[in-house]
Amino acid sequence: MATATVSGTERGPGPVLGVVGWSGSGKTSLLEHLILRLAGQGLRVNVVKHSHHDVELEPPRKDSARLRMAGAAEVMLASPYRVAILRELRGAPEPSLAEHLARLAPADLTLVEGYKWERLPKLEVFRPSLGRPALYPDDADIVAVASDGPRPAGAGGLDWLDLNDPDGVLAWLQHWMR
Repeated sequence: MATATVSGTERGPGPVLGVVGWSGSGKTSLLEHLILRLAGQGLRVNVVKHSHHDVELEPPRKDSARLRMAGAAEVMLASPYRVAILRELRGAPEPSLAEHLARLAPADLTLVEGYKWERLPKLEVFRPSLGRPALYPDDADIVAVASDGPRPAGAGGLDWLDLNDPDGVLAWLQHWMR
């Protein structure tokens, strides 16, 4: 198991595991189950979700959007219920995953959805019925596959998990975290 160390935090993000797979494979549904169960056990779980699309978190007419559009570099939206920081890149390069991890609060585990190209341990969510190729044959950082299909010959030493048994995937994750 690999853990990330981030300077500037007491504990850092904890173990960092990427969750990758094609759109429609069930990554978010699996993550939702895992996070619900882990948080229910008192663990602090952070998530970094990558999107290729423009992210609009607030209606353009709201004060925070108006201030951002006026040129603010960052706008922190704070309430008694949540805090969000919106940073406009304005043509600057997208920050690296390491930079994003450094901004997060300490956690027992950080799950990263997306970032297929990053060098970090990954769990692939793979549904053969999507008609897309598995990622694990070309990505040595994939340590396990959660699939609704049988383990193919040539899957090597990968852990092959039943995607239809999310508690089994949870058990694997808890073992991996140790």
